[in-house]
Amino acid sequence: MEINDLTPAERRVWDAFPRGEAIDFTEDHGELPEDHERPLPERTLRASVLRRLLLRVDRAEGHTAQVWVAGARITGHLYLGYSTIDFPVHLGACAFDEAPNFYGAQIRQLELPRSTMPALHAATARIDGVLRISGCRIPGSVRLGGARIAGAFFLDGAELGRTTDLDEPALQLNHSVVEGDVSGPGLVAHAQVRMVGMTVAGSVDLDDARLHDSDGDALDAENLAVGSDLRAMRLQTRGRLNLRGARIPGQLNLAYADLSHPAGIALRASNATIGELWLRSAHPIRGAVNFRGARLDLLHVAPEILPDKLRLDGLTYATLTPREPAPKRLPMLQRDQDGYVPFAYEQLTAAYRRIGDADAARTIQLAKQRRHRATLPAYARLWGHVQDVTVGYGFRPMRAAGWLLSLLAIGSVAFALHHPSPLKPDESPDFNAVFYALDLLLPIIDFGQESAFSPTGRHQALSYVLIITGWILATTVAAGITRTVSRQ
Repeated sequence: MEINDLTPAERRVWDAFPRGEAIDFTEDHGELPEDHERPLPERTLRASVLRRLLLRVDRAEGHTAQVWVAGARITGHLYLGYSTIDFPVHLGACAFDEAPNFYGAQIRQLELPRSTMPALHAATARIDGVLRISGCRIPGSVRLGGARIAGAFFLDGAELGRTTDLDEPALQLNHSVVEGDVSGPGLVAHAQVRMVGMTVAGSVDLDDARLHDSDGDALDAENLAVGSDLRAMRLQTRGRLNLRGARIPGQLNLAYADLSHPAGIALRASNATIGELWLRSAHPIRGAVNFRGARLDLLHVAPEILPDKLRLDGLTYATLTPREPAPKRLPMLQRDQDGYVPFAYEQLTAAYRRIGDADAARTIQLAKQRRHRATLPAYARLWGHVQDVTVGYGFRPMRAAGWLLSLLAIGSVAFALHHPSPLKPDESPDFNAVFYALDLLLPIIDFGQESAFSPTGRHQALSYVLIITGWILATTVAAGITRTVSRQ
């Protein structure tokens, strides 16, 4: 193509490039119409011309060359695979008839804000500045796998993957590297967003984003590594939010989020390492939650947000908020799909101990013993019931005192009304009903009453009951003390 073949619109862009001037077709012709398939010669650029322009090396002395175009219609296939473009490229509010291809290219800076295109291919590209697709309408897939962006990546307000038969992710960022921030508030994706193995040196912002893939992962971010925070306030997902193995040292903020995947797992953060996970005022999660092996400094989640299906084995956290009574937290552990998980009870106990709530910690440990009892054979369950009723497995020691006082009162009244016969009338001490009952109840202490008198009939049966219950209470108290000492 000779330079003389350029249309007036192309000539304007061509002449402006060496001086770095901006060409805005919207100033003369307004915004592109929705139906931009009809001829628009006054603002149409051929992809072949644009390609030649982007590969130019001449500059105007004293100027910084750049391609800055707004409101153009670009026809044909813009292919710049493996090209080196060492100046900024801005194609804002443009309409591409075909998907531009920057596969493997090295570009100073690439900005395509508010543009429309069937798809965007820029896998393994190297961008020295920012990549901007803010406000773009891309019904197909945006492929950025393996790309490296030295600046920030802006995709705020973009709408991706609207094509109904799209069988690939709306946004593919697998193993890409962004050395700045990823800014995507208001992002809408009608198919999967894939960030597997992605590295972001700064933060990720997905506030108000809507990610839909009801058949699989709405956001697949396995092994995502973020330098600081991942903000996703008011995030809406229809499909799984997969953060397995993610590393987020700052805050994962899912406040007011609406997570839904009733047919499977709605939130998966197994083996993730997260500084703070906030689910403050989030909608009740529809679907299962998997926190197995996750490591958190702080977990903020109200009990009513969590679903019936949970996996918590190996979950560790230093702080649990908001502060709730222990009975409101216990159902969370009882709904674990792995059944009885002792580690989950220990973690919850430790969280309450750290805030000085010893009574709540005892309540959780008692619930743990009761849950464990259901896994034991019949004879062990029976002994467990005895320990529970008498001293609450050692966590309710005042129960033993209550039982002892009640039995002491019964024995004292009964033997006061009917004195047992002395074994040796001449040598027996004066009978004392209270100390006689104590002698029967306390197997270690000897007041000399039990060995000196012998009850008969019903009172003999009562004495046997007091002796047996005394031994049971002593054994269970000793077991409770041993458990308490070993726990501390």
